[in-house]
Amino acid sequence: MSEDWTEKYRPRSLAGIVGNPGPAKDLLAWGASWESGIPAKRAVVLIGSPGVGKTSSAFALANDMGWDVVEMNASDQRTGDAIKNTALRGAFSNGFSEDGEYVKGGGRRKLIILDEADNLFGNADRGALPAINELIKTSLQPVMLIVNDFYALSKKSSTVKTDTIQMTIKKPSSSAVAKALAAIAVAEGVSVTPEVLGRIAEGACGDMRAAVRDLESLSLGSVSVTLEAAERLSGRESRQDMYGVLDRMFRRDDPMGSRRALTEADTDPETAILWIDENLPYEYADPGDLVRGYEKLSRADIFLGRVHRRQHYRFWAYAGDMMTAGVATARFGRSRTRDRIRFPTYLSKMSRSRAIRSTRSAVCLKLAVFLHTSTKRIGLDMLNPIKTMARNEPGIRDMLQRNVGLEQDELEFVLGCRIDSAEVKNAAVSPPVKATRIQAAAESKPDSTGVKEAKALAPEPRCGQKNLFDF
Repeated sequence: MSEDWTEKYRPRSLAGIVGNPGPAKDLLAWGASWESGIPAKRAVVLIGSPGVGKTSSAFALANDMGWDVVEMNASDQRTGDAIKNTALRGAFSNGFSEDGEYVKGGGRRKLIILDEADNLFGNADRGALPAINELIKTSLQPVMLIVNDFYALSKKSSTVKTDTIQMTIKKPSSSAVAKALAAIAVAEGVSVTPEVLGRIAEGACGDMRAAVRDLESLSLGSVSVTLEAAERLSGRESRQDMYGVLDRMFRRDDPMGSRRALTEADTDPETAILWIDENLPYEYADPGDLVRGYEKLSRADIFLGRVHRRQHYRFWAYAGDMMTAGVATARFGRSRTRDRIRFPTYLSKMSRSRAIRSTRSAVCLKLAVFLHTSTKRIGLDMLNPIKTMARNEPGIRDMLQRNVGLEQDELEFVLGCRIDSAEVKNAAVSPPVKATRIQAAAESKPDSTGVKEAKALAPEPRCGQKNLFDF
């Protein structure tokens, strides 16, 4: 079987990265800074959508600098222990043996790559973030984090935001993609016209990996690719977001374009109306325009109410017409604002509240199991005193982590500080087997059965309130 073209023609050098000469130059400069010692920023975060060349850039840098690579991606186990055993061990070891084992002495510098570092999932990746923070701060080797959504990772840790260099890999233009495809076609002996290459490049929507695979699929069993065959390719969906929808509605005077953009956006009407409601007062300065805009928005809300009452989702179309084209045509004035489009305050508050409530419930459950009482009593009477004691007494923090089995994010909630703070890290030790079993039993069955099983594994209650936290 022939080699996949995406691997066969993966750039071996940063000079071959398509459409991103600026980031390629910056990466090479960062790599060169390691030749004179350990630089101030030991880690780089590559940010960009799938298929734009983030992973290829990482391997190209390693090839240009003559470095070995230690890679962990989403298919690997990425718990704190796994990262320490693989990435951190690689960061402090000096070389590899022929069978892949780390050995002391000799060897080249290594690039530590954590692919899809923004996708860390609860218990499956327990302890990963503190281990990543430690890697960023203490590694003796260059570190590269590859993410699609930098905000999703940086909001969990200030270390990722302040102790790394962030570089954005942008989608290459259609002309740049077509030029790269032409070189591949020549290497493979496939006859392709510029029109065909342009059609494939446009259909890929900036995804270089998808464009190469499209060219490969069209070339199978043929020495030439026709425009008719390229036209039959299904184009990648270029999903709109609400920023694009509101830009068309408020900034471009395009009512029908905003309606089409809403149908292409991965957002339901109930969420879309919150975006429009948040931004409408800032966009419509004239009182008359504002009144007419809210009249259209209120009509959209009425249709959404009918959807809930009657379960007749055809009303979504009417609601979408009113909240986009209706609001856009309500403005008679010519004034336009250049303010940023605002994320809905309601969604921000609910998101923060949901995360806090979820963490609070998990803490109460574990404390209830350990103290042989109800979660209601913990929440009403005991949680605040326990939080106060934990903030003032390091030994209490140790007990909460060792015996109660609190995770780093739960310790963060109890102590009221960030997950990468000294207080959380100092208490971050591995819980004993019994605490882990209590936690697993409580989380596997959140109903009363799971609580009963967890309580059966918990330590025997001690006599007297003063000994409950005897550690």
